[in-house]
Amino acid sequence: MKKFLFLLTAIVFTLTAHSQSSVQVYDSVLAKDLGADEYGMKSYVFVMITPGPNHLEKGALRDSIFRGHRINIGKLAAAGKLVVAGPFEDNPKSYQGIFILNVKTISEAQSLLETDPAIHAKVLNTELYGWYGSAALGEYLKLQKKITKKQF
Repeated sequence: MKKFLFLLTAIVFTLTAHSQSSVQVYDSVLAKDLGADEYGMKSYVFVMITPGPNHLEKGALRDSIFRGHRINIGKLAAAGKLVVAGPFEDNPKSYQGIFILNVKTISEAQSLLETDPAIHAKVLNTELYGWYGSAALGEYLKLQKKITKKQF
């Protein structure tokens, strides 16, 4: 009987803990601020970054263009237009990295991408796709600032 009561208590505790952790707490103000639809999602533009036709050898010009690329990433993020950016490790398709832009249209994304020196110089190319993802995605940048010790 003791084992049964212990087992029953454990099951009830587990079910209670599970039901409390899965309770949805909808915040309509936050959802509106983030541009979320009823599913907590929104439209973005996903950018696949590939090598461009202009290859630059290592040196001052290449360093300058990529310094400008990193600075531009920071500006777009600070403006709330870039929510994810990062390079890929070496891969068979030579993909360089990704951006997820907080814009609704491909044409708006193209305008933002032209501000990037590496893209403008055609050292990098881009492939743009409409993408539907969590509206909370941009919130991670607030946490990123808290864990970033050194800027590029």
